[in-house]
Parts: sequence; C-alpha cells; structure tokens
Amino acid sequence: MSFWDDITGVTAANTAAAASNEAAQQAIDFQQGMFDQNQANMNPYMQAGERALGGQEALSGALGPEAQAAAIAGIQAGPGFQSSLAQGERGILQNASATGGVRGGNTQGAMAQFSPQLLSQAVNQQYGMLGGLAGAGQNAAAGLGAMGANLGANVGNTMNQMGQTNASAALAQHSMPANFIGDMFGGLMGLGSLGVNAAAAGLF
Repeated sequence: MSFWDDITGVTAANTAAAASNEAAQQAIDFQQGMFDQNQANMNPYMQAGERALGGQEALSGALGPEAQAAAIAGIQAGPGFQSSLAQGERGILQNASATGGVRGGNTQGAMAQFSPQLLSQAVNQQYGMLGGLAGAGQNAAAGLGAMGANLGANVGNTMNQMGQTNASAALAQHSMPANFIGDMFGGLMGLGSLGVNAAAAGLF
C-alpha cells in the first residue's frame, strides 16, 4: 500500500462517516418529529382523562367532603337532572290524580323518595361516564409512553451505529502513520536490495 493509498483510504473513511452521520441524524429527526406529532394528537385525550379522573375523585370523596358535596350539587343543578326530576314528579302526580290520591300520604312519600333515588342514579351515571374518559386518557398516555420507549431504543441504536462508524474512521486516521512508515520502510528495503543486486552484478 502506498502513501497515496493511505491518504485515499482515510479520506474515504471520513467521507463515509460523514454521510452515515448525516443519514443517522435525519432518521433521528424524522422519528422525533413523528413522536412530537403523536404527542400533540394524544394530548387532548390525556387532558380530558386527567380532568375526568379529578371528577371521579371528587364524586368518590377522595378530595374531601366539600369537594364531594360540590360535585353532587353540580349534578343536581344540571339541566339533565332537573329535566328528569320534573318529568318523574309529573308522572307521579298524574298517576295519583288518576287514582284520586293526589293529597294522600303515598303520593307524598313517592315524591320524597323519587328525588334522592334519581340523584343517586345520576351520580352513578356521571361517575361511569367520567371513568370512560379517564380510561381513554390512560390508554392515550400508555400508548404515548410505548412510543417514547420505542423512540428511545431506536435513537439509541442509531447513535450506537454512528459511534461505530466514527470509531472506524478514527482508527483509519490513526493507522495512516503506521502504514506510511511501513510503506517507507518497505520502499527503502526495496532500494537497498536493488543496490545490493546492482553491486553484485558489477554495476558499481
């Protein structure tokens, strides 16, 4: 191998390392861009799930009695509950009117029991709906976590490949002086042999 071959080999190694590094960085940037887009797409679901989980905690009493009372009062004051309550009470009164017992104790008792029962159903229904949203948020967070783990593994592998490529280029650079010395030594030995042969032949 000649000195020129040594230089050419190092240059080729450096060129290959630079091209490999550029391609690897492009791959990393592309994967990061995909992860960022997925994160943006999943953020609304995670935020909704976080709010829903807070609602469940309030209804269950995990945030204290005041928060629980406020959550239940919010359901009770909502238009859906008020509409169902009005319809149910009208139905009780109409049934009592048809039977002639509007002012009877049974009617008053039914009216008194209807509202708490309806409220209990509404609270349970609300808790279940919040659970669905919380589950969707949890699934979105888990999916994003898996994507993040995959991204980390892929980037780590890519960076490892970059390191190996750069290491090969560095070894090529460090091996050039040794190769050059070997080539020089080989060349001198060749000249020496040529001189000995010429002397033996009586040319000097």
